[in-house]
Amino acid sequence: MRLKNKVALVTGGGTGIGKAIALAFAREGAKVALTGRRMDKLGEVVNEIKKNGGKALAISADVSKIKDVDRMVTETVKKFKKLDILVNCAGVLFSADLAHHTEKLWDETIDINLKGSFLATQRAVPEMLKQGKGKVIHIASIAGQIGFPNSVAYCASKGGIMGMTKAMAMELAPKKINVNCIAPGDVATPLNEHLLVKPKYLKSRVDNTPYGRVGQVQDIAPGAVYLASDESDFTNGITLTIDGGLIIQ
Repeated sequence: MRLKNKVALVTGGGTGIGKAIALAFAREGAKVALTGRRMDKLGEVVNEIKKNGGKALAISADVSKIKDVDRMVTETVKKFKKLDILVNCAGVLFSADLAHHTEKLWDETIDINLKGSFLATQRAVPEMLKQGKGKVIHIASIAGQIGFPNSVAYCASKGGIMGMTKAMAMELAPKKINVNCIAPGDVATPLNEHLLVKPKYLKSRVDNTPYGRVGQVQDIAPGAVYLASDESDFTNGITLTIDGGLIIQ
């Protein structure tokens, strides 16, 4: 098992990509703490992990609130005695044209997607230093690499994550803490189902993806396992794009 004896904290772990990563980590031997704002969804994932012989913990938390971030790390360490891996997957996506991109929409997007990843990493790093190494994985998006209409705040937040990844990696690599980023393409999740249910939008995404389909959460999880494992010790500050080739055109 590639993550045996490791402890991982996955934000946004109740649904979508976060859920897939949490399940993959557990299959690879990690003890997994999941955070999110819906305890019912988190509980379902924890039950699935435990049913398959793994160990997991659900923690209700809003990553945009520093008190929640402190509590989720504290509870993880209290339960599992350490923290080796952090996956910042909590995120929101609102679609609106520029005229209707309200200040509230902007603030919530930046607070959860970007500030939340910053706060969680800042709080987790001291725990990783106690182990002498650690892995931080930010979940960005191809929306941080190319532009999409009606997604100004989302694109800004994901581009910010990619820049933050490089800055954190430069600072933390000498301390043997790897900071890397995954940029998924269009992946079928609850986050973007309001877009993918539109036949015209779905067709455009499939037509523009050389592999000929939208992504599934199972396409993303193996990349996270690699970045969380000891195999990636010499991998720092990268953005691993997993998008079926969409952005190469």
